[in-house]
Amino acid sequence: MIRRDPVRDRQRTVALQAASLVLAYPEPLLLERLPLLRECAAELPRASAEALLAVLDHLEHTDLLEAQRDYVDLFDLRRRCSLHLTYYAYGDTRKRGMALLRFQHAYRAAGMEPLGDELPDHLSVVCEFAAVGDLASGLRLLAEQRAGIELLRLALEDLASPYLHAVDLVRSVLPEPAPRDLERALELARTGPPAEEVGLEPFAPPEYMGGRR
Repeated sequence: MIRRDPVRDRQRTVALQAASLVLAYPEPLLLERLPLLRECAAELPRASAEALLAVLDHLEHTDLLEAQRDYVDLFDLRRRCSLHLTYYAYGDTRKRGMALLRFQHAYRAAGMEPLGDELPDHLSVVCEFAAVGDLASGLRLLAEQRAGIELLRLALEDLASPYLHAVDLVRSVLPEPAPRDLERALELARTGPPAEEVGLEPFAPPEYMGGRR
């Protein structure tokens, strides 16, 4: 259960808006916004601020073209680092289509349409919806996909990716993961998505298979 109060809600909104920007494909506009994002860090609790500042340090010291290549290599070409949250549980099966509809319905109920070209379950899109659309609904969507978020974090940690900090920024506004979410993440790491993905490499390396975290 996420406790609600005006100050914490403001901090969650700021953190999620920042997360939506740094988890999107790097564009020149993002670099222009880095000073503003640093100012936003001053509004956040320590854990959120440290996570945001760490990923901003990376973006500030990385050439834009290099950052774009790294982003594509990490999130588009490595399936265990997908930012599409429903992929972890459903792969590309028909059930995933139904899961995506849940995101679309939530957005439309709040008077919003998914922005940009990404699917509605893209982590950046969900964070933006939570920040500027409906905070409570957005937080519920993130909580429902917690196993996928934890699995993504494990993959980024294994790769020593600075985007680990961006995912930690999202996690900082959520309650601690329930044991069932961690168990589900480890199960998905062993098996991968359902059906058509069976037989391909697991999401996480063997050292994560024994119940880490």
